[in-house]
Amino acid sequence: MTSGLPPEVLALIEMSPVEDLLLDLLPTRLPGIEVKSLIADAQTFPLVTARRSGNFGDWNGDPRFLDAARITVHTFCSDPNGDEDAALLAEAVRVVLRDAVNVVVPGRGHITKVKMTSAPRRVTDWATATGPVQYADLPTGTWRYETLYDIAIKKSLTRPFAT
Repeated sequence: MTSGLPPEVLALIEMSPVEDLLLDLLPTRLPGIEVKSLIADAQTFPLVTARRSGNFGDWNGDPRFLDAARITVHTFCSDPNGDEDAALLAEAVRVVLRDAVNVVVPGRGHITKVKMTSAPRRVTDWATATGPVQYADLPTGTWRYETLYDIAIKKSLTRPFAT
């Protein structure tokens, strides 16, 4: 891992960003599927994106050794059969996350709990809007399913930027 932050700042870091754990974990278990946290300008499909999302109420982690996060997983597929494929890919991600409990990702930690809080649902645009600003529709023949999870992550035994 590289960073542009001063070494003194990096030495303080105890927990990796949740996205980094997911980007290390998911691709090896989803062969042939691109897994990213952001969508490229000229994106190809199939694609899985995983991002930490905001949650309301209390943070259920422990600042000493446990992070808690709501994550949003998007699965994108194109025709033929893009709608069904995106739904099936969402199911595959669910199984990967369930089976990844207690799988250690060096320098990142491991998931200790996974709870689906919103089942996969088909959505028609690039991202889910929560206010008056709406996002562009997906290209014709491309489908997106969105799933929400609450996960708990135990920090790694080694710091992400050990000196």
